[in-house]
Amino acid sequence: MPGATLPPLVEPAEELTREEVARYSRHLIIPDVGMEGQKRLKNARVLVIGAGGLGSPALLYLAAAGVGTLGIVDFDEVDESNLQRQIIHGQSDLGKPKAESARESIAETNPFVTVNVHRVRLDSSNALDIFREYDLILDGTDNFATRYLVNDAAVLLGKPYVWGSIFRFEGQVSVFWAEHGPQYRDLYPEPPPPGMVPSCAEGGVLGVLCASIGSVMVTEAIKLITGVGETLLGRLMVYDALEMSYRTIRIRRDPNAEPVTELIDYDSFCGVVPEDAQQAAADHTITPRELKEKFDRGEKFSLVDVREPHEYEIVRIPGSVLIPKDRILSGEALSELPQDQPIVLHCKSGMRSAEALAALHRAGFSDASHVGGGVLGWARDVDPGLPTY
Repeated sequence: MPGATLPPLVEPAEELTREEVARYSRHLIIPDVGMEGQKRLKNARVLVIGAGGLGSPALLYLAAAGVGTLGIVDFDEVDESNLQRQIIHGQSDLGKPKAESARESIAETNPFVTVNVHRVRLDSSNALDIFREYDLILDGTDNFATRYLVNDAAVLLGKPYVWGSIFRFEGQVSVFWAEHGPQYRDLYPEPPPPGMVPSCAEGGVLGVLCASIGSVMVTEAIKLITGVGETLLGRLMVYDALEMSYRTIRIRRDPNAEPVTELIDYDSFCGVVPEDAQQAAADHTITPRELKEKFDRGEKFSLVDVREPHEYEIVRIPGSVLIPKDRILSGEALSELPQDQPIVLHCKSGMRSAEALAALHRAGFSDASHVGGGVLGWARDVDPGLPTY
């Protein structure tokens, strides 16, 4: 039942060393944690998906709390734009694999923690094998395909997991455990249409929001491991940083939901790149260098930036005109596009411009193309002096 105290997830370890007693003393004098609770934390094996915005504070606080074994799934490398919120990484870690950077920070935080690095892209071929080795999963990823994958793998293995999500000034947290309550598919039975919900890379996130939501996720993990308190199983916690408000929404099992019986192709299920956008981009994509050659040859074309105005203020390709993607998809901006010269679209990295390209092709702009790699590709390959974000 939502709000009910669950039995402890992990059996206690045999003992704590003298050094561990000294380190965890502030836990040990809490009656509801005590020696037994700390021994359960020591014996726990927790897997964190992503060493990014939510994974950073989660890993550090799980380590500080004395969780004995931490697993990290992350295939990415540390980028300068990460440092605004991903506090487990530092300036000297730029270019380093995030999982390795996180392991080094954890070792500094607590040398008694064992860290397993899974430097892979989580997918249907490896999720079950990785998850089997852990008691609890923390999912801090920022895309729907991975969220559904994590849910389904956890359901098939009977594992509980803590889920968190952040965007701009808002965050959400819940606990899912199909054997005792709702799962993620009870909250979101179907993924939103592609492009409907922008990622943090597109919409931004207040850096400190990661700490607020990550700390709640770790709190739920500790409660599950030790069996204290009332978890968020069956409840969704919603946090609004601008209002400084927390509220909870009841989540119920869907009695008519299709049972999870296997892992599927989650990119296809979530329509990560719409099929028409893939088709449009297949034969109508140019590289940033090819765009530069068009400028150099003095070709007549219209370069349209389909990002949002605040992105356009950060960096732009010279000669581009801003027309946000949504105005093209709605048809509102079609009358503003030239009929007498080819149109070249671009966005940040190529995803949104491919969607807009498909819309233009449907509207009869058959010679329109887009820039693969977007403004980031232009900054990388043509004008390295431009800022990136």
